[in-house]
Amino acid sequence: MVLIPPTALWVVPVSDLAGVARHVLDVARHGIPGWRLVVLTPPGALPARLRELGAAVVEAPFGPDHGTRPSVSSLHHAVRTLRPAVVHSHLSYADVVAALAVGGAARLVTTEHGIARDDVVYHRSAAKARVMGAVHTARLRRFDAVIAVSQATAGVMREKWHAGRAVEVIPNGVDVPARVPRREPGLRVLSLARLAPEKRLPALLDGFAELRRRHPDARLTLAGTGPEEAALRARVERLDLVDAVSLPGFLDPEDAMAEHDVLAMLSVWENCSYALLDAAARRLGVVASDVGGNPEILPPASLVDAADASAVATALATQGLDPAARPTLRDWPTVDDMCQRVAATYDALGVPA
Repeated sequence: MVLIPPTALWVVPVSDLAGVARHVLDVARHGIPGWRLVVLTPPGALPARLRELGAAVVEAPFGPDHGTRPSVSSLHHAVRTLRPAVVHSHLSYADVVAALAVGGAARLVTTEHGIARDDVVYHRSAAKARVMGAVHTARLRRFDAVIAVSQATAGVMREKWHAGRAVEVIPNGVDVPARVPRREPGLRVLSLARLAPEKRLPALLDGFAELRRRHPDARLTLAGTGPEEAALRARVERLDLVDAVSLPGFLDPEDAMAEHDVLAMLSVWENCSYALLDAAARRLGVVASDVGGNPEILPPASLVDAADASAVATALATQGLDPAARPTLRDWPTVDDMCQRVAATYDALGVPA
């Protein structure tokens, strides 16, 4: 007799390959022990990549680009068709739709990937932040299990959303390469971030300008796209850094890391950044703001006050020129660890396994 594993329907309201897509792809590649994984996502690059991995995909109108009514309808149809034991939503839009659409047909689980202590990071006004906080407080009562990707994320969920139930912390798992190429010291600095205000790229430019005064051979790549591109190019000119700073647009993260010595990320907030994890796994130097989940990943030598240009410059120099000072991911959870813990969360709900 062949036992059919219960289905976990993952609900993802975006289809590009940034942010949460990395988490979804890693889990789809590895699998959740004892469970059949199906991913509901809107059309785009993510479902195409999932199919390349052999994952089960429901591609349907879902997410903010498609509207609430079609999203509720798509999820309701998927639940009726697949009869999942668990519906696991990712990102706030999917959380709200799941709370509206699923009813008692399945156990509800959410993973919170993006919340910040400063409301303005994700909301345009304090009023909107208050409204959304009330929405999340209400919808959390509908969920049977709540997961956060860092202790900092869990703390803000309790503080802002008054999460009454226990919040399970399951960090993003990363597999450290068996062999990491030996890196010569250098000052090729890389930023892999959306060109947006919350990434504090002007502060990175100020710190890099100080670094270049000390080390004229230093170079900086601001990889990414976003609304701040014109302002950043103007700042590069004002700081007389045109010959040392490039803004090439999107770069493949793995290829870019292979060509640089230090990853810099001075964001207002990070929850559990895959960019920081990947850089540490590859033994790059890392310089990041001392916020959110960053101290859970990085040692004090990698953490700085983003507003202190001199401290940023010193940390960039140390991380670039002293490989012994660079972070490692010793004892950090692997992708297998992460998937095992997700399975344990499902199993604890008492659904068939």
